[in-house]
Amino acid sequence: MDSSNLAKRLWSSVLILILVGIIIFYFPNWVFLVLASFFIGFSLYEFFNLIEKKGVFVYKYIGVIIGMLVPVIIYFQMGIDGYFNLEPFFIVFACLFIFVLQFARRDNSDALTSIAVTMFGLLYISWFLSFFIKIKLLADGSRLVAFLILVTKGGDIGAYFAGNSLGKHNLIPRISPNKTIEGTIGGLIFSLLIALLSKSYLPKFSLNQLVLLGVLLGILAQVGDLAESLLKRACGAKDSGANISGFGGMLDVVDSLLFTTPIFYFYLKIFTR
Repeated sequence: MDSSNLAKRLWSSVLILILVGIIIFYFPNWVFLVLASFFIGFSLYEFFNLIEKKGVFVYKYIGVIIGMLVPVIIYFQMGIDGYFNLEPFFIVFACLFIFVLQFARRDNSDALTSIAVTMFGLLYISWFLSFFIKIKLLADGSRLVAFLILVTKGGDIGAYFAGNSLGKHNLIPRISPNKTIEGTIGGLIFSLLIALLSKSYLPKFSLNQLVLLGVLLGILAQVGDLAESLLKRACGAKDSGANISGFGGMLDVVDSLLFTTPIFYFYLKIFTR
């Protein structure tokens, strides 16, 4: 990557992190909900655009609207006592609605692919990222969300710089020709260091827990990045879009968070009180 593109990438990263940080710590939870819904909607739109380039029909705009409603459903489900479990109900309803839409199409030759890809996008992007809402509404949720983002994206930064300065051995070139083993190791080290440095503002976590989370989230971040690279390669695209200077698209920004977010939530619910 040339110096001008690196500068754009760094500038975009700083702006996004400042915006997200301000909203996490200084605004009410509903503002964070709006931000999460925006990220989800933007990412879904790019995902459906990629699928359309493969010639697969998807209900792009309806899918985006449904996807943006998932975090809203979760927010109200968790924020109001006595609500029944709306989340799985809404996912079942979305699947049913997509089938009904397919009934109205004259050409159903690609119905299986269309339904499968649309539902996959809703689960992979909308549902996975909606776990941010669940984490934010936990006790000390703002710090937990910040920890998750810093450890995950810190791994991205470490992988990028280690890969560019030390990278000599390709990791999985058939999926992502630019990713290297050295970059992967650098990303894991950065994630681990950031997790350990978080002890000062997450005192309830032991050092052993932080080591485990640093390694676990670091690995999952790399897997998330590779997973999106696999999808882009299958669709014949280098980036998911061209809307974020230095990165490509919104999906390129959030890809490493797609697996770390739900797994971190499950960790919190199972191993912490």
